[in-house]
Amino acid sequence: MIDHSLQLRLSQKLALAPQLQQAIRLLQLTRIELREHLQATVEANPLLEFEDMGGEAPAETDSSDDWESAGSSEDNAGAEDRYDEFDDGWGEDTGMSEQWADAGFSVERENQIADESGDSLRDHLMFQVELGHFSDRDAAIATAIVFALDEDGYLLDDIDDIRASLLPELETDEAEVKSVLRRVQRMEPVGVATRGPAECIRVQLSVLPASTAGRDLAQRVARDFIDLVADAELDRLKRETGADDEALEQALDLIRSLEPRPGARYDNRQQEYLVPDVYVRQVDGRWVTYLSPDNDPRLKLNKYYVQLLRQSGGEDRKYLQGRLQEARWLLSSLELRNRTLMNVSQAIVEHQKGFMDDGEIAMQPLILKEIAEQVGVHESTVSRATTRKYILTPRGLFELKYFFSSHVRTMDGGEISATAVKAHIQTLVENEPPSRPLSDQELSRLLRETGIKAARRTVAKYRESLGIGSSSERRRAYRRLSARGTD
Repeated sequence: MIDHSLQLRLSQKLALAPQLQQAIRLLQLTRIELREHLQATVEANPLLEFEDMGGEAPAETDSSDDWESAGSSEDNAGAEDRYDEFDDGWGEDTGMSEQWADAGFSVERENQIADESGDSLRDHLMFQVELGHFSDRDAAIATAIVFALDEDGYLLDDIDDIRASLLPELETDEAEVKSVLRRVQRMEPVGVATRGPAECIRVQLSVLPASTAGRDLAQRVARDFIDLVADAELDRLKRETGADDEALEQALDLIRSLEPRPGARYDNRQQEYLVPDVYVRQVDGRWVTYLSPDNDPRLKLNKYYVQLLRQSGGEDRKYLQGRLQEARWLLSSLELRNRTLMNVSQAIVEHQKGFMDDGEIAMQPLILKEIAEQVGVHESTVSRATTRKYILTPRGLFELKYFFSSHVRTMDGGEISATAVKAHIQTLVENEPPSRPLSDQELSRLLRETGIKAARRTVAKYRESLGIGSSSERRRAYRRLSARGTD
């Protein structure tokens, strides 16, 4: 007998109004993407037009000539943000050094197979995602991973960053993202979406048949002794592994046959000219930000169709009323986008006044949460406002996310930005004696003498992220330069 009953269940769901969804999308668009989106919108909505352009999108302008005419951060102070519902994060790249050429353990560029399909690495991977029997959730996660890769195919973001980038549309947990990440890493080219050459090689070895000669030893070397391979310390490698010359050479040959940069075969370079979204200059001793005029699309309502709406009726009136509402939402969202970008940029500049004055060595630790609290928005709003948005400073052109970095403890219990620590390391290496390059341990000791508490492993990580080789690699480079000078 079937037991019929009624049950009352309560649940909470996040519902986004169409206007809020549109505002979120506009905030994360780049200047070029925004212009293309607006052009398509104007063509589809008769109630919108570009001012004094006959319905055409405004052409590219040289912002350096008239940027001072744009609204400054002081004109936009106190604006409320409506995106403060979501979460996001920001991490830094901790990729391993690529100084393999001197040791003879990297694949030569001339031996690489060039991709002649015309597709970029991203296009190639997205094609596989579309045909890879991914569920809708997994496809969304895979897409976020693919868009977080650099031109070498390495993953720039950590798991938390990827999860945050999917909000608010998709909530995921760490295990779910890692599961999809493993699938992406085994797509063609194998080893893509890894965090550096060492992990890339380990992934490529893992998919080889178990019968592959030298595979087991190569996996052990890649897991535990990859630094010795990069430094060409073969005698020590032989002692550590206990392998004989033949077995070790077989494993190293297998490693040499792999591609430590999975995206290298693709031409991912695109002709892209970076134009600042924001400018900063010093006014009366204070650093002030200004929006680029290119951020103002100069949209307006079409007076003819507004008048036609007042005179029409029936289905025509209903259609025009819908387009009018969409146009008003768009204009409101554009205004909100600019205010948010301005407020976030000004808050970042105020935190990084030392950088504006003295450069990277004076960079302060900064996380999304600090800016979010100052501006009065959620961290995800700050993330969207700073991704692929550029600011022109006296020190050069930088992505706004460049100014966020983790911190390192100082000897007196304070904090210093990881970017500033890297600048110190760069300075120390540039001034080291060529006859005796500084080891990571020596760099750590010198940093401690300046009040920076950085362990040897931290120094090694930062040195590698700067593209600086180990002390032995630098010693060989100095010797080659010296030999050339005597020829």
